[in-house]
Amino acid sequence: MKYAAKRVLMLAVTMLIVSLFAFVAFDLISGDAASAMLGMEATEEALEALREELGLNRPLLVRYVDWLSGFVTGDLGVSYNYNLPVWELVAPKILVTLCLSLMSFLLIVAVSIPLGLASVRSTGALAGVQTAFNQLCMAVPPFFTGIILSWVFGIALKWFTPGDFPSLTQNFGGAMRHMFFAAVAIAIPRIAMTVRMLRSTIVSEMEKSYVRTAISRGNDRSAVLRRHVLKNALVPVVTFLAQTMAEIVAGSIVVEQVFGIAGLGRLLVASIANRDYPVVQTLVVLLALWVVLSGTIADLINLRLDPRLKLGGDV
Repeated sequence: MKYAAKRVLMLAVTMLIVSLFAFVAFDLISGDAASAMLGMEATEEALEALREELGLNRPLLVRYVDWLSGFVTGDLGVSYNYNLPVWELVAPKILVTLCLSLMSFLLIVAVSIPLGLASVRSTGALAGVQTAFNQLCMAVPPFFTGIILSWVFGIALKWFTPGDFPSLTQNFGGAMRHMFFAAVAIAIPRIAMTVRMLRSTIVSEMEKSYVRTAISRGNDRSAVLRRHVLKNALVPVVTFLAQTMAEIVAGSIVVEQVFGIAGLGRLLVASIANRDYPVVQTLVVLLALWVVLSGTIADLINLRLDPRLKLGGDV
């Protein structure tokens, strides 16, 4: 319990630092929202009036404290570009990207673990073919795989309509069908990486003395693999999957553009281009929260798998 509390405290401190960096970084960028909104031809008087209206002429620390208190209470401000509450603008996009990311992650876990276990038993030419196929899957970027899947299943087979993403709330089934192929494109290289890592960790674990002792006493090799080896081998894999979960969001932002999915990708790019700071700051902090939360969950799962990880000053 103490270990979990420390991890949660670290998460909170990390997010506070990230939020400060995000706020300061955009303030240091040359130009400001007033210039982006009014254009280069705007007079200095008009720019100053708009800065006054938006509160951009207040001290940086005051603006940061106001923004942070609003973020904690759910008041994320108003978008400069869309003139809408940031949460109203961001929430539907986050839901779409979150569903796509979770679908990709579930595909990675559901496919890679059985394949990793099966690959341990492969020898000779079959093992060589699997290794080559893994390398190929890791080498192909998700956006290129997405283009192929979009052409085959969208244009040729017409299983979905590329660029016509249905509303997640109005047509959930259609949206899930559309997102499935994008999730496959994101998942393929990560499945290959996870299979490779799981096979490596299992092979390394199988060479340890406790495994040889268990097998020499007449225990079934497959049973030893399932009951003992897999649990220990999963510790580094869980950490890798946590990193994958964080990176999936970045990958999904690109793949969303290929499939025309109305997620965070287009909104983030447009908001950066328009210097829509309230939207960009919110997205940066939420994405950072996703990354840090993934790592924290991985730490807690690894502790469950191997309580010895608490040793060495972590308790």
